[in-house]
Amino acid sequence: MSLGANIGNRKRTMREAIEKLNASVGTVLRQSSLFETKPWGFESPNDFINCCVLIDTTLAPRQLLEATQKVERELGRVEKSVNQEYHDRIIDIDILLYDDLKINEPDLKIPHPLMKERDFVMKPLKEIKSKTR
Repeated sequence: MSLGANIGNRKRTMREAIEKLNASVGTVLRQSSLFETKPWGFESPNDFINCCVLIDTTLAPRQLLEATQKVERELGRVEKSVNQEYHDRIIDIDILLYDDLKINEPDLKIPHPLMKERDFVMKPLKEIKSKTR
């Protein structure tokens, strides 16, 4: 999973999101460093804090999506991006990969279709992968 925040107390929000994921989604096995990055896909003076986590979960992909969206709402996220129109956000949680599954539904795409275009995803993801060896 990829997490990002660019408004509010970004580091605290990231910590709280990871704690909530660990409590409600599954065991967080690995966490990348926090990376500070410029917004991607929109203009904003607010930089993001991003990281990736590897989670061991028993939830099915659809359940996982619903659980991550619940965590976002609990942390104050009120709207999702629509038609790839991005905006500032208190927290964003994206499912990047789920085992070797391929899912292509309107609101759930695994692997995440844009992850390879985003350094703020690939750098922390590579860091996690290097920790698994």
